[in-house]
Amino acid sequence: MKKTSILIIEDNEDIRESVVEILELANYDVLEAINGKVGVDLAAKHLPDLILCDIMMPELDGYGVLYLLNKNPQTAATPFIFLTAKAERIDMRKGMEMGADDYLTKPFDDVELLNAIETRLSKKDKQQQFYSQSLDKLTNLLQGASGMEELHQMIADRKVRTVKKKQVIYYEGDAVSGIYLVLTGKVKTFKMSADGRELLTGMYTSDEYFGVPALLSHEAHAETAEAMEDTAICLLPRDTMETLLNKFPDVGKQFIKILSNNLIEKEEQLLQLAYHSVRKRMSEVLIRLCKQEKDADHLTLKVSRDNLAAMAGMATETVSRILSDFKDEEIIERKGSQIVILDLLRLRNMKN
Repeated sequence: MKKTSILIIEDNEDIRESVVEILELANYDVLEAINGKVGVDLAAKHLPDLILCDIMMPELDGYGVLYLLNKNPQTAATPFIFLTAKAERIDMRKGMEMGADDYLTKPFDDVELLNAIETRLSKKDKQQQFYSQSLDKLTNLLQGASGMEELHQMIADRKVRTVKKKQVIYYEGDAVSGIYLVLTGKVKTFKMSADGRELLTGMYTSDEYFGVPALLSHEAHAETAEAMEDTAICLLPRDTMETLLNKFPDVGKQFIKILSNNLIEKEEQLLQLAYHSVRKRMSEVLIRLCKQEKDADHLTLKVSRDNLAAMAGMATETVSRILSDFKDEEIIERKGSQIVILDLLRLRNMKN
C-alpha cells in the first residue's frame, strides 16, 4: 500500500528537520524543500497528498508558492497548510482567500502537527462527495446540452473550501474570482448603510449559487458574502465559467434565470420595506426562511436577531418585541436561539 506523501517547504533547517522526523515516525513519506521555488518544482513532479509551507521565505514566499500551485490543475486541489510565526487576522484572511486550508503557528508540538494533517487528509477523502454534488447540480443545468465530458473535466479538480461561521468570503468592492456553489451550510450577502447598519440582500443554502450578478455584469461585487454557519463551498473560477457560458447557451439561460429570480426577490424585499408594517415584514422574513428549509414538516429556524433585523430592515430591539408578540399569540415558540413556527397559516395571513 502506497504511503501518504507530505511535502514540507521550510527554509529554517532546524524546523524542517524536526518536522521531517515527526512525520517519518508517523509513517508518512516525506519530501523536503529548502525554499519556495524548490517546493513548487517538487510538488509538480511528485504530486504529494498534502503540503506544509512556511510563509516568510526569501525569493518566493508562502503566498507565492500557493499562488503557483493553484495555477497548476494537478496541484490546485492539494491540501495546503501554512506554517507561520505570524498569526495576525489580515495574514490569515489573505492565506485563506488564496485557498490555504489551515494555519499552524510556530512553535507547535507534534500532536498539533499530526492532528492538523490528519484532519485535512480526512476532509480530502470527503471531498469526492462534495464534487459529486456540484457536478450533479451542473448536470441538471445542462440537460439537453452537449459537452458534458469536457465540463466534468473542467471542474472535477476544484478544491472544496471550508469557511467558519462569520468568516467573510468576499467583501463589497472585491474583484470577481468566479461563482460560488454552497455544498453544505449557509451563506448570507449584505450591504452596509452609511451609519453602519447591515441590510441582508440574500441567503443561500446547499445547492445554491451566489456571486452570479457580479460575474455576469463584469463588475466588482456589490455586496459582502459571509458564512452564517460552518459552510463548505466550491468556487467555479471566472475563466472556467465564462468558457462554460460561451460554449453552452443553455447554461447561460439558466444563470440568467437565477439572476432574474434574485432580482424579483430583492424587488419584493424593497416593497416590504417601503409599505409593510413591522409585523408584516417580520412575518414575510420568517416565511422566506421557511421556504429554504428542506424539511417542511419541522419548521425550526436557527437565525440570530441581528440577521432577522438585517433581513427585515429594522432594529434588533424591534425584532425582539415582535417575536415576543408572536410567541404570546402562539404563532411561534422560542427555544434558545431557535424559532419554531407553530402556525404558518397565520404568518401568511398577517395583516399589514
